[in-house]
Amino acid sequence: MKRRNRKGFTLIEILTVVVIIGLLGAFVAPRVFKGLGKAKRDIAVGKMAILEQALGRFYFDCGRFPNDAEGLQALIVPPDGLEDKWNGRYCKESDLKDPWGNEFLYFEGSGEIGDKEYELICLGADGAEGGEGDNEDITND
Repeated sequence: MKRRNRKGFTLIEILTVVVIIGLLGAFVAPRVFKGLGKAKRDIAVGKMAILEQALGRFYFDCGRFPNDAEGLQALIVPPDGLEDKWNGRYCKESDLKDPWGNEFLYFEGSGEIGDKEYELICLGADGAEGGEGDNEDITND
């Protein structure tokens, strides 16, 4: 009687490996995706800092911050009447969008004492006002 050399895996061995991989995925995946959301939020804060620096350079060159009508596009293209003072591009076009692909919102300040010169807002992952977690709005403070 000849013995056959056994090659390959049994069904039980394959199922055991599949169950182990499934369990690892069930425990690891939520942590990975939670970290991804935090990373995007951190990127949004970093991009807002880049925009704040660009707005500071715009103010230094032009003597004022962009108004609401000009918005953040004033950092890319010179506004009417400021071509001689404008010394930009102050940032890249891609800096005007948050990590979720939405435009940052820009509002000029009222000029009142104690008021901010401008306000930058990132609406978070959902692109709508309010929210919690990844959907929470981020503002420049």
